[in-house]
Amino acid sequence: MTENTEDQRDSISTSFGFFNEIGIIEQLARTRLEKVLPDGMKMPHFGVLNHLVRLGKKESPAQLASAFQVTRPTMTNTIQRLEKKDYISVEPDPHDGRAKRVLITLAGRDAHSQAIEAVGPLLRKIMQDLGSDFFHAATPLLTKARIYLDENRD
Repeated sequence: MTENTEDQRDSISTSFGFFNEIGIIEQLARTRLEKVLPDGMKMPHFGVLNHLVRLGKKESPAQLASAFQVTRPTMTNTIQRLEKKDYISVEPDPHDGRAKRVLITLAGRDAHSQAIEAVGPLLRKIMQDLGSDFFHAATPLLTKARIYLDENRD
């Protein structure tokens, strides 16, 4: 086996290990967070509310599906669940009668605030146990990986 082949295997193993850890962390975090989210809220629901609060503007279902890298039917299901709870409103697009725009309602903003408040104790415990230095060191590395992946979508 050549040195180049070994380097390639090590490179693949290292990057696979990195993304494997992120995937496991995401699953463990999702499970713990969903246990404390209010009103049976799931992470995809919170994600959409958080996205709409953060952007402060209306988005089309297609834009939301693209932002979350899910299919349109998947996003439609999430939108319908949020709409049933009056967390969002879906209205016609004034520029295109066939298109829709999604906006967060006051109830949705309240639900978002309640969710943030509900996960606070869990996040504070994790921060306390792992230490703020850990998060300050890890976040820039994860941000760099996210930016790279976001800029290189297929």
